[in-house]
Amino acid sequence: MTAFLLRRLLQAAFVMLAMSVLVFLGVFAIGDPVEILVSPQADQAERARIIADLGLDRPLWEQYLHFLGNALRGDLGRSFAYNEPALRLILHRLPATLELAASAMLIALVIGLPLGLFAGLPPRTLPLRVIVLVAGLCFSLPALWLARVLLDQLPGGAGPAAAAALALLALGLPAGLAAGVLPRDLPARAIMAGSILGFSLPTFWVGLLLIMVFAVQLGWLPSTGRGATVAVLGVEWSFLTADGIAHLILPALNLALFNISLMVRLVRAGVRETMLTEFVKFARAKGLSPRRIVLVHVLKAIMIPVVTVLGLEFGQTVAFSVVTESVFAWPGVGKLIVDSIYQLDRPVIVAYLMLIVLLFILINLAVDLAYSLLDPRVRLGGRA
Repeated sequence: MTAFLLRRLLQAAFVMLAMSVLVFLGVFAIGDPVEILVSPQADQAERARIIADLGLDRPLWEQYLHFLGNALRGDLGRSFAYNEPALRLILHRLPATLELAASAMLIALVIGLPLGLFAGLPPRTLPLRVIVLVAGLCFSLPALWLARVLLDQLPGGAGPAAAAALALLALGLPAGLAAGVLPRDLPARAIMAGSILGFSLPTFWVGLLLIMVFAVQLGWLPSTGRGATVAVLGVEWSFLTADGIAHLILPALNLALFNISLMVRLVRAGVRETMLTEFVKFARAKGLSPRRIVLVHVLKAIMIPVVTVLGLEFGQTVAFSVVTESVFAWPGVGKLIVDSIYQLDRPVIVAYLMLIVLLFILINLAVDLAYSLLDPRVRLGGRA
């Protein structure tokens, strides 16, 4: 374990150094922040003074060495736009983004894992038959009877929505009759088709749709902001209050949709592969119940790829939550980075990218440690 951690520490140092060079050169190659920070009416003397104050008059290699020396002391520079330490700006907003990403991953795990297990099981099972029967019944319900029920229950302003729903239900009669002759793995096929839809829908469009339905039409959930927060150890968290949870649901669900689809397909493939292995056949021969085989043996066997995907997707969700944070006005680092890019606020951009690199390094370390806990055959030294 000690040798593994030391080796990973050296690898992390090398990766951080290499990425610092790439990030620094890449960010400093785009535009000139002086053009944004200096007023067009400023004279040359004032312009030269601002350039000198920002350290932009020095050679690029000297700027990098200055940045690297400060970074080793935990100083990633001061924001050009806010005149505050860049790292402090990011860390102030990072908890909101981490909270959003963690909630999205939790939703993806809670929904995607059971659906993936269900879709991967053999089709000739009692739950599948029951679901197909219920689906056929729901499809076959008379539209007029449903119309009466809906009109009695829905408010008067929901007339257009009810009419649209009835038009769809009118198509359910032939579909319900056809359900009786469709293959018994229809629910699994429906789940997989839904996962493809989850991959295909643009995040911003789904976010706007969620706002229109749940915030505007139904009025169930707030559409913007973070809501009430509670400070724990000096960090504000919204999931500790009812109002904060209400504000968290829509953006987290928007981020979770893609990951639910990914989780469903990953778990389904793992279940189908594992169900054909020798140890599952041996468990059946011993007389173990199907529930125990699936929930204990099969689930444990597929957890390594699930943990891998969850870790990587968590990092990507933190890094690329810009669209969702913009749509829902979520006060995370995404909005800060968008503003910093517009303003060419180089210290904030560099600090953010370096923090994301560090986050992925820590996630990979956590995933490797989880491997050894999930499968004792996996050795951290690289031998199995």
